[in-house]
This record gives sequence, C-alpha cells and structure tokens, in this order.
Amino acid sequence: MSHTNGANPIDRVERLAHTRVRDCYQCGKCSAGCPMAEHYDLLPNQLIRLVPLGRVDRAIESEAIWLCVSCMTCTTRCPKSVDCAGVLDALRQISAAEGRIAPSQERTVVFQRAFLNNIRRNGRLAELELVGEFKTKSFLNDLNLPLLLKDALLAPKMLRRGKLHLLGRKVKDRGVVQRIFERCATPDERPTDPASVETGLATKRQ
Repeated sequence: MSHTNGANPIDRVERLAHTRVRDCYQCGKCSAGCPMAEHYDLLPNQLIRLVPLGRVDRAIESEAIWLCVSCMTCTTRCPKSVDCAGVLDALRQISAAEGRIAPSQERTVVFQRAFLNNIRRNGRLAELELVGEFKTKSFLNDLNLPLLLKDALLAPKMLRRGKLHLLGRKVKDRGVVQRIFERCATPDERPTDPASVETGLATKRQ
C-alpha cells in the first residue's frame, strides 16, 4: 500500500479525481466500452477496484493508465457517476510523482513532461525544441539510437512546406501561463520539479 506524503492512498486518489471510487459496484460498463481495453494489462474496472482495496501501488505501476486516451467513454457509461477517466488521471499523477512508472511507458512520460515544459516556457508549442528535448532525454534514458534518428529526413520536407518552424515564438505574457500551471498543480504535488520524473526513473534503474 502506498502512503506517499502521509496521505491515505484511497483518499488521495478520490481527492485528485474529485469522485467517489467507493461507489463503484463493478458492473463492468467502463471496460466494455473502452476502445483501448484490448491493449491494457488491467481493465478499467480492475483499476478502479484496486483503489478501494488499498492496492493503489499496483494500479500506479500498470501500463494501462498510460495507454488511456481520455476519451471519457468510461466516465459517460458509469451508472454511479464515478469519474473513471479522472481516477486514471489521478493514478498517472501519483505514478509520475513517485517515479513508479511501468518500464514500457517511461518514454510516454518523458514526452508528456517535455510537452508540458515546452508550453510552460513558451506559452505555446515550439516543435523543434520539443523534439530536441524529447529525443535527448529518451536517448539518455534507454540509449535507443534508432529513436534518436527517427524521422530526421522528414524535417527538410516539412521546412519546405512551412510545416516546421526553426524558431519557436513565445506568447507575450508568459506569467499568465505560469499562473495556470501553478493553479493546476495539486496541493500535495507542489512545488512541481520539471526534472522529478527523470530523477525518479534514474533512481528506479539504479
């Protein structure tokens, strides 16, 4: 059982998801409607069930939470109005904060962090900066040379068509963007260190 920050793991998930996981009676409608269920190691209803059982540690280490596409089908179908997608989002937050990410999904988290860092710095997406950060951190994480060079030949074609900008532009008031990030940060995760996930991954590999 996970007790990060001294919080009860069940209460922590419910607080982050803004829903009552304990209302679920395992009808299975969330799993039946999930378009990604066939790729999951744990079905949505199984993930939801792990929380009230106190097995949040098992849930946050699953691949499924990172394969979720947040289509909200599970939440819409729930007869008890449990925000299933919100629960999976909460599990992702805890997983990233604790550095307990399924090995097969580490690259996914590196990309998401690179994307958010990019928006935080610029207020909008700077494509080359994003690609550079993602590929560099991914390579340092798993030394995957093919990934580092993948799609490199597409850059000249995209530049010719005006689909890729060498110099990303920043929004004028980045302070507004920073305040948005600060408001979105959950109380038990503040302050959010952009390198926290990479540090957690490095610690786990050791």
